Amino acid sequence: MLDMPLVVGVDGSDSSLTAVDWAVDEAARRGLSLRLVYASLWERYEGFLPGGPESLSEQAMVERVVDLATERARLRDPEVKSTTAILPQDAADALVGAGETAFAVVTGARGRSGPAGLLLGSVGLTVAARARCPVIVVRGDRAALTGTHERILLGAGDPDTGAEAARFALDEARVRGCVLDAVRAWRTPLYEIADHALRPGGVEDRHARRASAELDEVLDGPAADHPDVLVRRTAMEGAARKVLVERSAAADLVVIGARHRHGHGGLQLGRVAHRLLHHAHCPVAVVPQQVPQQVPQQP
Repeated sequence: MLDMPLVVGVDGSDSSLTAVDWAVDEAARRGLSLRLVYASLWERYEGFLPGGPESLSEQAMVERVVDLATERARLRDPEVKSTTAILPQDAADALVGAGETAFAVVTGARGRSGPAGLLLGSVGLTVAARARCPVIVVRGDRAALTGTHERILLGAGDPDTGAEAARFALDEARVRGCVLDAVRAWRTPLYEIADHALRPGGVEDRHARRASAELDEVLDGPAADHPDVLVRRTAMEGAARKVLVERSAAADLVVIGARHRHGHGGLQLGRVAHRLLHHAHCPVAVVPQQVPQQVPQQP
């Protein structure tokens, strides 16, 4: 059986080392190996430049970064096997490519050049948008990073685009032996506000029932394959991006889906994904749902 490793982007930042810790724990839970990837464009041009002290110091720095990440992984769990790769590529392109044969790609929330605030670095955002495998951006406090909450949060999307995210979330709850909190947020459209005022409860109840039915449609199939996982289903009124950020404060991982079209290389993350990747209180898993590219009809 082909080994599908957890690919981890490393760059020497504290954020990437936190990602290594998280990935080691996840690999141990799932019996996977690690693939520690450092990517930089500097190597592409090294052959065309004199071999001066700048190139030598850059190479030594890269090797040191990779060695430290490897040693950190070994100390965290000696049973988890790891390999390394130093690639002469743009970091985002390298991680997206590595994800083609990976179980998932794991990145830190910020890189070496990122701000010291809360916002996600450009590499993590690009990889989450483009990778064809799940991408986990590691962020949050110690309780979330160490699995103290014993709770996985699923932001349930539409029934036609949320199945893969539901499967991933259920399997994550299974390997951790914890509860799955599945949430489908809904809102009353503005054009129905007047009708709601005239008929209190009617419009609101209809949207609540629809959200609950959609949540069941997303979960019922995947949940049947995980009968031992306790699933709590909640359809609640509110903006999904706000609801999920708030509930992520008591979760170890929040899982959302992303709609990826074959043959489309652009960024396809919605507002909910962007908000969570920048502001969630725990690690965020973005799970792509592949959507076949439609061939235009010939006139």
